[in-house]
Amino acid sequence: MGNIMDYVWAFVVGGLFCVIAQVLIDKTNLTPARILVSYVTAGVLLGAVGLYTPLVDFAGAGATTPLTGFGYLISKGIKEAVDKQGLLGALTGGFTAAAGGIAAALVFGYLAALIFKGKPKK
Repeated sequence: MGNIMDYVWAFVVGGLFCVIAQVLIDKTNLTPARILVSYVTAGVLLGAVGLYTPLVDFAGAGATTPLTGFGYLISKGIKEAVDKQGLLGALTGGFTAAAGGIAAALVFGYLAALIFKGKPKK
């Protein structure tokens, strides 16, 4: 039964992130791009001060999959790199931690561009 609840909490927490973003889109003048940047920045800041880790432990993929999770990944990578390399790690840690995800996004984006024909918005 514990495994099922893990899925439920991941769904609830990830869904709450989506609900908050949708409310911001509908009720404010913020553009989706600004909301996305805000989510990443919030993930970095909450990860840097140690407040995002308990959420990741509780919700798993529900907290690591949204863009706040990407920000958390960057802050976690920077912390680890600074511990190992010193100040240079502050410049390289985020890239090292996120390299796999960024590379996958680029490869799959390129493949999608080759397969599908994009159309401009009207």
